[in-house]
Amino acid sequence: MSSFEFTHQTVLLNETVAMILGVKVLSKTQKGVFDGVYVDATFGRGGHSRLLLEYLSKDARLIVFDKDIQAIQVANELARTDKRVTVIHDSFASLNEQLHQLNIAEVDGLMADLGVSSPQLDDGSRGFSFMRDGRVDMRMDTTRGEPVSAWLSYVDVDTLADVLYEYGEERHSRKIARAIKAMENYDSTLALAEVIKQAHPAWQKGKHPATQSFQAMRIFINNELGDVDDFLNQSLTALKVGGRLAVISFHSLEDRRIKRFLNNHSRGRWEDDDKLPIPPQRAKYFCKPWRVAPSDAEVDANPRARSAWLRGAVRTDVACRHF
Repeated sequence: MSSFEFTHQTVLLNETVAMILGVKVLSKTQKGVFDGVYVDATFGRGGHSRLLLEYLSKDARLIVFDKDIQAIQVANELARTDKRVTVIHDSFASLNEQLHQLNIAEVDGLMADLGVSSPQLDDGSRGFSFMRDGRVDMRMDTTRGEPVSAWLSYVDVDTLADVLYEYGEERHSRKIARAIKAMENYDSTLALAEVIKQAHPAWQKGKHPATQSFQAMRIFINNELGDVDDFLNQSLTALKVGGRLAVISFHSLEDRRIKRFLNNHSRGRWEDDDKLPIPPQRAKYFCKPWRVAPSDAEVDANPRARSAWLRGAVRTDVACRHF
C-alpha cells in the first residue's frame, strides 16, 4: 500500500481555520475574500491548508512546512495546482529563517497541528505504531537523523529510562528500560511493544502499556518539544500586529508548553517572576489566549481527536477579542 492510500481525518478543522482568519464561524460568503500571508507549519496531508485556501483571495499566499517527505510529496501536488502555495521541506523550528529566505517580513496567521498523522501511524514501515509491525524508526523526516532502532542499540539504560520518564511520563521507566536493553535487536515494533508490555507492572485500562514509551522515544528522536519551543518563540516576530496563532496539541507535555507560553506573553509576567525580588517589566505580545476542544460529534467520528486541544491568541497592539 502506498503512502497516498492511507487516510487522515483532520482534527478541529473548521475551528482552526476560523481561528486564524479571525471569524467565529466559517460561511460560504467568506470564501475567497481573505488577503495576506499565512503559514501551515505542519502540512500533514493538507486538511487545514485545503480548507484555508478556499477562504483566501487569489492574491493571498500560503507557506506550508513539513518534515515528513511523504507529506511534502502531497504538498507539492497541491502547489502544482495552486500558485498561492509555497512548500518548505523543513521543521517549523526554521520558521523565521525560511520566511527570511522568501523575503517575507511577517505573516497574518500561523497554524500548527502537533499530532502524528494517521498515515504515519497506520503505515507500519514508519515505526510509529505498536499495533503494526515494522522497523523501529519513528523519524518524522526519514532523510536525516538516526532511527530509534539505531539509538536503542547504544543508549545506556539510565539515559533510556530518563527519556521514557521525561517524554512519556512513564512511572515504570527503569524497569521498562532494562527490558528494552535486554533485546537482541530492534527490527520489530511489535516485538518491542511486547517486551514493554511484559515489563510493565500496571496497565491502565483501555490503554496499551507501550503507549507512553513509544511516545517518549518518538518525541526524543524528533526533538519535538525543542522544535515546539523554537516555533512558539519565533511566532513573536513572525506574526504581524493583529495576526493570529492557532496550535493543536495532543498530549500534556505539548499543551503545557503552549499554555505557559501564551499565558506568559499575554500577561507580560512569567510564571517564575513572582519569585524574584524585583520582577522585570515584560512586553505583552498576545491578547488573552483561549482554547477549544473537539465536539462530542467529532470525537465519536474520530476517536484520535479525543485528547486534542486547540489554543489560540492574537498578536497585540490591536483591540483584543477572541475572533
